Amino acid sequence: MKENLCSKGSKNEQLEQAVRRYQQDLSPESLQQVMESGTALVYHYAGLFGEQAPAGSESDDLVQAGFEGLLNALRRFDFSRGVRFATYASHCIMGSIRHEIRRQKSYDRPSWAVELQSRILQATEDILQETGEAPTRKQIAEAVNIKEEGVVQAMQAGRIPLEELELSHIRNLRTENFQLPIEDRIMVRQALERLGNLQQRVVYLLFYRDMTQQEVADQMGLNQRKVSRLRKAGLEQMSKYLS
Repeated sequence: MKENLCSKGSKNEQLEQAVRRYQQDLSPESLQQVMESGTALVYHYAGLFGEQAPAGSESDDLVQAGFEGLLNALRRFDFSRGVRFATYASHCIMGSIRHEIRRQKSYDRPSWAVELQSRILQATEDILQETGEAPTRKQIAEAVNIKEEGVVQAMQAGRIPLEELELSHIRNLRTENFQLPIEDRIMVRQALERLGNLQQRVVYLLFYRDMTQQEVADQMGLNQRKVSRLRKAGLEQMSKYLS
């Protein structure tokens, strides 16, 4: 797999040398060498964020976006900054691919997916910043505490219908104290998001914000009896979904 190649020092060194040659002569031949040497890096990030896209054209689009990011990095890079080109290019490639993913999104993302994608992207940036190397999916999975296949599935949310995601793959690697497993939290959030707006707000304030029924009533401009009925109906609907 190409993502394994980009973690090897020899590949990164070839890329550094190719960039230095290009900056010296600006020749088409040197540019071609940069693109060839950076291919593993582009495919690594395209695979990380879109390997299991349903249509081949979508995966091709991510690769194309990655090469655009590589070119942008080459135009802007300055060795005097004391940063390796591979590290700088990784940020540009990721940025370009993330922009393309946002462009491709045609399905609504549930709130749990938005939060999980944000954690995955932040972990990717943190690992890159700390090590200077393109993070592997295993490293990201460890940082976010979900299985590797769950990383892929989470990143597909918004690009494919929710019912086509393998949500069973999004599971914790290890138990977290005083927290439900992520797969259970996803189910609860999905059940909550199926409620009407008023029911959803009441359940959220009561159980996520730990407010009393009277406090919820005061905040929402309702009487306590109405809040109680909304709570009861909402929990019944959630229970049916979860069962």
